[in-house]
Amino acid sequence: MAKIMSSDCVFSGGNCGFGCSNLENLGPVMVKMPIWSKLGSSLTARSSGDGEFFGRSLTLKSQERRVCTHGANASDAKMSISIGKSLRWWEKGVQPNMKEITGAEDLVESLLNAGDKLVVVDFFSPGCGGCKALHPKLCQLAEMNPDVQFLQVNYEEHKSMCYSLNVHVLPFFRFYRGAEGRLCSFSCTNATIKKFKDALAKHKPERCSLGPPKGLEEKELVALGANPDLSFAYTPKPEHPQKEVAPPPMPAVAASNSSSESSLPLPVPLKSTLEKKEDNKNKTLLSSGR
Repeated sequence: MAKIMSSDCVFSGGNCGFGCSNLENLGPVMVKMPIWSKLGSSLTARSSGDGEFFGRSLTLKSQERRVCTHGANASDAKMSISIGKSLRWWEKGVQPNMKEITGAEDLVESLLNAGDKLVVVDFFSPGCGGCKALHPKLCQLAEMNPDVQFLQVNYEEHKSMCYSLNVHVLPFFRFYRGAEGRLCSFSCTNATIKKFKDALAKHKPERCSLGPPKGLEEKELVALGANPDLSFAYTPKPEHPQKEVAPPPMPAVAASNSSSESSLPLPVPLKSTLEKKEDNKNKTLLSSGR
C-alpha cells in the first residue's frame, strides 16, 4: 500500500478512496505540505525513479514549502515587533529627567540624592482621564526644563504609600528643593495647567540651600515607617531635651552670714511717739529753767 507522509500529517492512500489493482508494486512516496495549504492544491507530479503511483511517481517541490515557511517566519517577526513597541500611555514621550518611582524607599532616596535641584513629584493613575490628558504637556515641560527632576508615582501600584502621604486627589503634584523640603503641593488638570507653569517658574530659579536635602517631612517619614504594607523602616529622630537652667551661685557674703550673724549688734528699737513727746517736753522745761 502506498503511504503518503509529511511532517504535518501521515496517512495512507487507502483512506482517500483511491482505486488501484497494482497497489503492491507501488513504492513509498514522501509528500511535504505547507501548514495552511490543502492537499489538492499543493501536490505536483513529475517523473522520478523512486517509485510509482498510478504509473507515475509523486513528489512535492520543496521550494513551495520553503517560501511559505519564510513568509510565516517573517509575519511572526513583524507581529512580535509590533507587540513589543506598544507602550502604556504614561510611558510615551518620557524624557531622561523623568523617573517612575518603584517604592517608598526609592522616593525617599531620590529626593535626598537630588541635592539643590528642583524635584516635581507627579501622582497619577492609569485609569485617570485627567492624568492621561495632562501627560503629554508634562513631557513637553520636562523637555523644556532638563534641570528639573520629575518623579512619577503610580497611584494604583503604590496606593498604600499614597495614603500615608495624604494623597487622595489626582492628578496631584508636590514640589521639593534641597534643605527647604516641600515648597508647595496642589492638584491641577489640563484646563488649569497654568497653575503648574506658575509654580515651576516661581521655584525653578537656582539657589543654594544651606544644609543637607530635607526631602519628605518628619511626620510623613514616620507614617511610611509605621505602614505595615510597606517594606520601609524608619527610626524617628530623638527630640532634643530642654536644658535645665542652673540656679545662680550664692554670693560669698551670704555663705559667711551664718557665722557672723551672732557677732553683729542687735538693732536698737525705735522709740514710740509718746516717748518722743515726753522727751520734747523735758527739753522745753530744761530750756525755760535756764
